[in-house]
Amino acid sequence: MDFLNVLFPVSGVETNILLPPLVAFVVSFFTSMGGVSGAFLLLPLQMSILKYTSPSVSATNFVFNIVAIPSGVYRYIKEGRMAWPLTWVVIAGTLPGVFIGYYLRVLYLPDPKAFKLFVGCVLLYMGVRLLYEIIPPIPPLIKGGEGGLRKNQMKALEEKFKQRSAQLKESQKSKLAAGIPPEAVVKTISFSLKKIEYEFWGETFSFSTVAMFVLAFIVGIIGGTYGIGGGAIIAPFCIAVFHLPVYTVAGAALMGTFLTSIAGVTFYSIMPAREGLATSPDWMLGFLFGIGGFVGMYLGARFQKFVPQRFIKLLLGILIIFVALQYIYQYF
Repeated sequence: MDFLNVLFPVSGVETNILLPPLVAFVVSFFTSMGGVSGAFLLLPLQMSILKYTSPSVSATNFVFNIVAIPSGVYRYIKEGRMAWPLTWVVIAGTLPGVFIGYYLRVLYLPDPKAFKLFVGCVLLYMGVRLLYEIIPPIPPLIKGGEGGLRKNQMKALEEKFKQRSAQLKESQKSKLAAGIPPEAVVKTISFSLKKIEYEFWGETFSFSTVAMFVLAFIVGIIGGTYGIGGGAIIAPFCIAVFHLPVYTVAGAALMGTFLTSIAGVTFYSIMPAREGLATSPDWMLGFLFGIGGFVGMYLGARFQKFVPQRFIKLLLGILIIFVALQYIYQYF
C-alpha cells in the first residue's frame, strides 16, 4: 500500500497516512478516561519510530492536543463532571510554566537527554503511586490520621460504584451498565485562595489552592518543554497525592492541557529560536494525529463512567511507568 505513504515536508517524516489517526484513536480512547490526552505516549512514538526529534515535535504534539481534546472536554461538561475550580487553578499555574518550558527546550535542551531522565523519574514516581493506591492497604497502617480517612473515603466511593453498577446490570439485564448515575455531578462548596472544596456523589473532597497552583506551574514547565500539555502528570498527581476521584479529575486535566497547548503552539510558532533550529509544528501531521484523538477522546470520555475507577488507575499507572522506563532507558 505504498500509495498511502506520505512525506510530511516540515518534519521530514514519511509514513502511511492512516497510521497517525489510528494510533492516536487507540491511545486517546484509554488515556482520556484518566484525564490524559495521550500526547505523552505519542511523543516517544514520533521520536523513536518516526525519527522526528527536533524541538518542532513538541509543537506538533501540542497541535494534536488542540484538535483532539475538545470532544472529551465537551462530554465531561455535558455530564456535569467538570470540576471548574480545579480547572482554573490548573490553567493559572500551567500557562506561565509553558512559557518557561519553551525557552528551556529551544535554548538549553535542543537535545533533551538530561531532561528526559528527570521527566522519566517524575513519571515513574507518579506511576508507582497510582499503582500503590489500588493495592489493598494493611489495616494497622491506615488506622487514624488524614491518610486513612482519605483512603476510606475513596473506598466508600468505589463501593458506591460497585453497588450502582450491580443494580443497573440487574435492572437492565445488561453486561454494560453505567457505573455512576446522572445525578453524580460536581458541586462546588467553597473556592478561596487557601482551599477549594467540592462535592461529588455525596462525598466531599478538598485540596490546598496554593499547593495545586505550584504543582501546575512545575507541570507547565515540563509540559512546555516536551509538548505533553501536563495532563500526564497533573491527573495522576491529583489522584494519588491529593486523593481526588478520577471521575472529577479527568475533565479538569484535559481542559488545562487544551488551553496550555494553545499557548504552547503559539510560543513555538512565533517566539525567536536559534538559527537553523526547527520549532514550528508540522500542522498536517499534528492534525492527522488529532483527528484520531478527537474520536478516541470523545468515546473515552463517554465510556469512562462504565469503567471502575480501580481499572482506570491500573491502566494509567502501567502506561505512565512504561513511558517513564523508556525515558530513563534512553538516557543511559
